[in-house]
Amino acid sequence: MTEDKVTRTLVFTVFTAVLGSFQFGYDIGVINAPQQVIITHYRHVLGVPLDDRKAINSYAINSTEERPTSPFLRVPTPTPWAEEEPVASASLITMFWSLSVSSFPVGGMIASFFGGLLGDQLGRIKAMLVANILSLVGALLMGFSKLGPSHILIISGRGISGLYCGLISGLVPMYIGEIAPTTLRGAIGALHQLAIVTGILISQILGLDFILGNHELWHILLGLSAVPAVLQSLLLFFCPESPRYLYIKLDEEAKAKKSLKRLRGCDDVTKDITEMRKEREEASSEKKVSIIQLFTNSSYQQPILVALMLHMAQQFSGINGIFYYSTSIFQTAGISQPVYATIGVGVVNTVFTALSVFLVEKAGRRSLFLIGMSGMFVCAIFMSVGLVLLNKLAWMSYMSMTAIFLFVSFFEIGPGPIPWFMVAEFFSQGPRPAALAIAAFSNWTCNFIIALCFQYIADFCGPYVFFLFAGIVLAFTLFTFFKVPETKGKSFEEIAAEFQKKSASAKAPKAAVEMEFLGATETV
Repeated sequence: MTEDKVTRTLVFTVFTAVLGSFQFGYDIGVINAPQQVIITHYRHVLGVPLDDRKAINSYAINSTEERPTSPFLRVPTPTPWAEEEPVASASLITMFWSLSVSSFPVGGMIASFFGGLLGDQLGRIKAMLVANILSLVGALLMGFSKLGPSHILIISGRGISGLYCGLISGLVPMYIGEIAPTTLRGAIGALHQLAIVTGILISQILGLDFILGNHELWHILLGLSAVPAVLQSLLLFFCPESPRYLYIKLDEEAKAKKSLKRLRGCDDVTKDITEMRKEREEASSEKKVSIIQLFTNSSYQQPILVALMLHMAQQFSGINGIFYYSTSIFQTAGISQPVYATIGVGVVNTVFTALSVFLVEKAGRRSLFLIGMSGMFVCAIFMSVGLVLLNKLAWMSYMSMTAIFLFVSFFEIGPGPIPWFMVAEFFSQGPRPAALAIAAFSNWTCNFIIALCFQYIADFCGPYVFFLFAGIVLAFTLFTFFKVPETKGKSFEEIAAEFQKKSASAKAPKAAVEMEFLGATETV
């Protein structure tokens, strides 16, 4: 169908938008590689004595500490200092390093509430331009951190970058979801996650000791996120505004048609306009939906519950745990340079995210999510068995290695990319900004919980930790099977009707009437 073809304008616009997602990924991964170098610099700036060069020499090994492969973080554990060093000095450095890492998800949590609001107030394009100001400020603070009190500048820069990423985690999925043709919405939506994991991979590679992750150039590594920010800011001036925003929010039909003609590459945009007209009529009958109403109005309770559970499933799946153990498993398997094995996992991560872009419209969102979660469940069991028997059977390390690569592959086929754009598909124009805001906030909150708690859970459970994650993954898989509708190729009205059917099968029929607020004007 001509309206659903991929045009140069659509490719250019989506590429420009996901440059924000690329910065998101880069900011996630960039802090981990130069960890020991930055800690050494903190010691120098704060006057904490270095008794020897051990901390620096151990950098090549410790830089293999896991890097997140999706938009979640944990606080890496700094290398223990020499025993004779005063405890106060060690704890001070530990505190500043922890703040350097954790200020990022805190910024994300705060800003995630305002992405949808900013997009509605300014428009999607202007909102992304304003967000880039935060990205540039954060990048400049980190880029020049060597010239001043580096710990203060890095913590501030990371926090401001987190604010930027919190905005982007709502704005980018919303914008690309609104400009995409219905039949390509899933594939284009998955590009957000692909750009994130690509950014993480690039930060891993640039963070290698012989590239930028060294004592001379680490500050440039941290400040490089300014490059995609500047590039995106320039390219956004040539991107069309979201036709949905123009037509439904501003009632500018002529501008919406002009935008659609550029995106679709044809003059006949009747199909899109008809769908948006229906949506606007439904939106006009809806009062503005607040975040509280998403939970108190029975019409929205089922969709928002499913949306939050999808994001929780993504965060609590154990992906960070996999990367926590990856370095030691690779070392046990006899790999002399585990850093390259870790980057290898990053490559697998990126390749399978790219694969999901093509699969998501073929197999469907729900199917891929279930396949991904089921595969992760099996891999978590094999990981657990491999870790428990590692000391008894040498070949178990290879089973664990295989399980790592497969776990990451299954994650990026389903639970990695799908929650980000499925939430936008669950809701019509009225409740969508509030729904995206609460979903992004829940993602960042779970991110922060993992950052704080995983170390303690891993210490308590030891090699059995992945049995725990296997149980969590199984629970989320069952929830998805029974509660999550398929959204592939469906309009917002049809998706609302799917929720109506699921809700009606579980509750009293009165829910079917209330679901009209979500756009289901006819009982299906």
